[in-house]
Amino acid sequence: MAVRVVAVHLSQGGYLNEHITDVKWTSYGDGSTGQSTKADMVRFIDVEDGKVYVETSTSKVEVGVVKPQGGTPYLRTFANGTWTDNLLSLPRF
Repeated sequence: MAVRVVAVHLSQGGYLNEHITDVKWTSYGDGSTGQSTKADMVRFIDVEDGKVYVETSTSKVEVGVVKPQGGTPYLRTFANGTWTDNLLSLPRF
């Protein structure tokens, strides 16, 4: 299954990818929508081999999982071999 992230929720006072706590998404397959915690999306990508994307009017960028040494995994977009900040340009909820 593949989904498109349409909005993000950040922890109080947070402004970086590491502060994303939840995401809202739409399924490419059947158009269903949902909301997932960061932990659930990390599991979806890493364990279930799910595909997650962020789309703009001109691009479609894959979401990956950053695993900092000694830290909590978090979501971030990955384009052209580089970690990017496309998730942070999405609406907040």
